[in-house]
Amino acid sequence: MPNEVQLRFLRMLSRLLANGYPLIEALEIMKWDNQLAKIATEIMTSLKSGYKIDKAFEQSKFHPTITTYLFFVRVNGDLQTSINKCIEMYAHRVKYMKKFEQMIRYPLILLLIFSTLLYFIKNSVLPSFVDLFQESSAASSTVILSMMIIDYLGIFVMACCFMVFACALFWQFNKRKIKIDKQIKFYNALPIYRKFLKLQTSFLFATHISTLLKTGMSIKEILHHLAKQEKLPIIAHYSNLMIEELSKGYPISSLLSQFSFLDKQIATIFQKNANMDALEKDLTIYAEMLTEELQRKIIKAITLIQPLFFIILASFIIFIYVTLMWPMFQLINSI
Repeated sequence: MPNEVQLRFLRMLSRLLANGYPLIEALEIMKWDNQLAKIATEIMTSLKSGYKIDKAFEQSKFHPTITTYLFFVRVNGDLQTSINKCIEMYAHRVKYMKKFEQMIRYPLILLLIFSTLLYFIKNSVLPSFVDLFQESSAASSTVILSMMIIDYLGIFVMACCFMVFACALFWQFNKRKIKIDKQIKFYNALPIYRKFLKLQTSFLFATHISTLLKTGMSIKEILHHLAKQEKLPIIAHYSNLMIEELSKGYPISSLLSQFSFLDKQIATIFQKNANMDALEKDLTIYAEMLTEELQRKIIKAITLIQPLFFIILASFIIFIYVTLMWPMFQLINSI
């Protein structure tokens, strides 16, 4: 389902719920909209068949970010707040995806043009240069070297693309078969990705704990619910470990500081607050701070992509210029 349609569906549903409509009636009204009618019908059918709200949205192919938030409606019963949170998070996702697409579109077009130009030079221009510069061995060897570099560069790029595609495909189909502790070790080996994953996991952990604390549940009950959900396997794994620690009578703050994908500040917040209201308040504020940090890092990463592409393109231009002009200079020097 297109991102814009998912976001529009959530916004309309939130508006109807805010106006006092029960969920089923709200979905009935949404069927008046031709674009959203099919989705509303599918969700209604799933709900009437006994599916929970998150599973109903999952059946209609909503993004995992949305269905993860809706899972906790089973616990807190606050559908409207959960949907509003989904809208906020998903709107940020759509915004940054659009920004990324806009920034990468122009460099990709230029990269495609220069790759085609390089292919044309290698197959048409350089072979003509070899014939032209037969009398100058230095110029001829430079042209042959340029052809070899283009060949090796093409093979290297294709091999890298194939490896990335193969690894992504393998990971997609086999991720669930790999134990979560091994997945965590693998994520830890990815330098840039692990920083974003740590921020994201810390944010989701703080958000869900603070949301469920508002219902008056104990930490142990909250951890049991976090361990049951399947959309956030790292948080589920950490929750199981914390449940074991609590059952032994140990405080979880010491264990929290050992988790590689939870920020150390979370352990400090848990250690500092014995009162549940204060803990909920601190975690909410901390989650908001992490949201800002995530947004700042995403924008920084996106803005770095365009200069990187332009550096690659500049390298192509310089290489093409040297490939064409250097043999001529060598020929002139030999005369």
